Amino acid sequence: MQIAHVSTALIWTISLASILCMLLRPRRIAEAYWVCGGGILLVLTRLISVPQAAHAVYEGLDVYLFLTGMMILAELAREEGVFEWVADVAAQHARNSPGRLFALIYLVGTLVTALLSNDATAVVLTPAVLAVVRRAKVDPKPYLLACAFIANAASFVFPISNPANLVVFNQHMPPLGMWLRIFLLPSVAAILLTFLCLRWVLRKELREEMRGEVKRVLLSTEGKLALAGLALAAVALLSSSALGLPLGAPTCCAAVFAMAVVAWRNRSIPLKVAKGVSWSMLPLVAGLFVIVEALHNAGLLRLGLTGLRALAETTTWVAKGTAALVVALLSNGMNNLPVGLMSGAAIRHAQETSVVAHAILIGVDLGPNLSVTGSLATILWLIALRREKVEITAWEFFKIGIIAMPLALIASLLVLWN
Repeated sequence: MQIAHVSTALIWTISLASILCMLLRPRRIAEAYWVCGGGILLVLTRLISVPQAAHAVYEGLDVYLFLTGMMILAELAREEGVFEWVADVAAQHARNSPGRLFALIYLVGTLVTALLSNDATAVVLTPAVLAVVRRAKVDPKPYLLACAFIANAASFVFPISNPANLVVFNQHMPPLGMWLRIFLLPSVAAILLTFLCLRWVLRKELREEMRGEVKRVLLSTEGKLALAGLALAAVALLSSSALGLPLGAPTCCAAVFAMAVVAWRNRSIPLKVAKGVSWSMLPLVAGLFVIVEALHNAGLLRLGLTGLRALAETTTWVAKGTAALVVALLSNGMNNLPVGLMSGAAIRHAQETSVVAHAILIGVDLGPNLSVTGSLATILWLIALRREKVEITAWEFFKIGIIAMPLALIASLLVLWN
């Protein structure tokens, strides 16, 4: 019995330390090394068996394929200037109004998140927006913050809008029609409330004049092909979702097809895309699957099932509010990807398909708008800003998040009926 207690304590210590190091990046060592290192250490110390770890890694196959496809699509669009062109179109239509530019950037971020995932908005759209607002000579922070907040607020418009959606529902992803019936109104509520909060908090910064000239960015033939490929990929993915098919393989195939279309004109694009994709995301997610599986052995799954049973004995409003708030706060402390993995396992084992499961997904997706450590997309957004020599502090983000996240979460839950 004492050995079992020691093993449990070691699993929790190694797992939580790995996740904490993933968030803080000590010595600027990449996130994947900390997570994979934790997973390997759990195997080497026999706190999780090799077959069980291998099975946990295999369980994430659909997620890896989905991530690969989305990263290829996003990098393809970046290489061919699609995102900068879209941001420039928004600037052209702003007609020297910072407030109108802010609204248009927010709208672009909503569309990119919904159709290409929140990681694309955080990592690829953000530098394009920064380039445009620098040319317009306005304070870039409001527009960059818009990219970060909409990346989470719009991440449950469609199943493809956030990789966390896949880890929560896994093989039991609702078909597109059912998804929209459940999540469309909550998504609209989250998007609108987040916009209103951002617009109010940043009202002073958005009163300044646009002093620069917005130079028109032309989309090349290859860029037009990339845009057409992205549109076809979006149609294919939404069709797969409507048919209730797993999203990983269709996403990957759509990305390869889109790249082949562009390669017809630009033979060098496959190599450029391959170099630009953040392949470390795949082992990072695999490592998280192993860590969460070990935590289940250490009692995490039992704890989650106990919580779900307790919620089942309360009213619907208390159950969905408590579930969403708990996972939202946990996501900011541990990051929403591991929290999504943990929550998804509990939902599947409890065979929970009611409003509580849907509230949990909203908490996982929207909760990270409280802090910069809440989602991997926001962490990648911060890294992208640092590459561009732009500093937005955790406190600046939190001052907006403490207002925007709770209000958007409440609004979403109020219209969550199923």
